[in-house]
Amino acid sequence: MMMGLLVWKTPQEGKRERPVVLTDRNVLRLRLLVGEIVRGERTPEALWRRRLIRAAKAMRKRGITRIIPPEGFSQAQAVPWEKYGLRVVSTLPLRRKMAADWTWAQLSAKGLSPAGAKIAVSAGQMTGELVRTVTEMSLRHRYVLLDVPHGGEELCRQLRREYGVSILLSPGKEQLEEAEALVLFDDRTDLRRRNPVAVPLYDENAPMPPLTLPPAIEEQIPPGTDCGRLMAALLEAGVFRPGQMALKAGNS
Repeated sequence: MMMGLLVWKTPQEGKRERPVVLTDRNVLRLRLLVGEIVRGERTPEALWRRRLIRAAKAMRKRGITRIIPPEGFSQAQAVPWEKYGLRVVSTLPLRRKMAADWTWAQLSAKGLSPAGAKIAVSAGQMTGELVRTVTEMSLRHRYVLLDVPHGGEELCRQLRREYGVSILLSPGKEQLEEAEALVLFDDRTDLRRRNPVAVPLYDENAPMPPLTLPPAIEEQIPPGTDCGRLMAALLEAGVFRPGQMALKAGNS
C-alpha cells in the first residue's frame, strides 16, 4: 500500500498557488503520494492546520492509510490523524537499528570513554531487535548489563560461546541507575534516570540524532521532509539499509 508524504512548500512572492497539491512520486525507489502544503513565515497557524487536514482527507480518499508528517511537526502538535483514517509512520524500528551507534555517540559527546563505559539495556521482552542491539554492544563495550524478564540466559550463553564476551544478566535497580548509559526498549518509571546518557527507544517524541546521508540519496529527498520518518519508511520497505546512513559527527 502506497504511503503519503506531507511537505511544507514556501510560497512564491507574487504568484498565485494552490494551497495543497498532491502528486504521485518515486522517492528513492519508494512510491509515495506527496502532498505539498503552502506555508510561509506569516501563514496563520489556523490556516496551515486547515490545509493539513484538507491534505489528510484528500490522501485518505486516494486510499492512503499511513503518512509521514512534514518536517518539524512533532507529535505534540499533531493533527488527529486517526480521525481521518491515517496513521503516522513509526520511527521506533529505525531508532532501535541505530541504538548502538546512538549510545556510542552520546557517550563520546559527554566526554566519556565509550569502550570502557557500563551500558545497561532494559526491555520488557526478548525480541530480535534486542538480541541484535545487545550483541552489537557486547562487541563494542567492555561492560554490558541486560535486564529482561525471560530469555536472557540463552542469549548470554550464545554470546559467550560465539564471541567470548560476558554479559551481566538481571542487574539490580541500583546497578541500572549507576551505568554510564541506560538504553530503554520500554519505559521504566521506577528508575531515577541519573545516568549521564539515556536512550529511550520506546519514545517517538524523543529527538532523533541528526543523520548523515550520501549526497546521491540526500539530493532526492523533497525539501521540507521529516528525514527520520522517511528513512524509517524506506527501511521498512526494504529499499534502504542502515549502513547507508550515519549519525552526524559531534551530535548525540
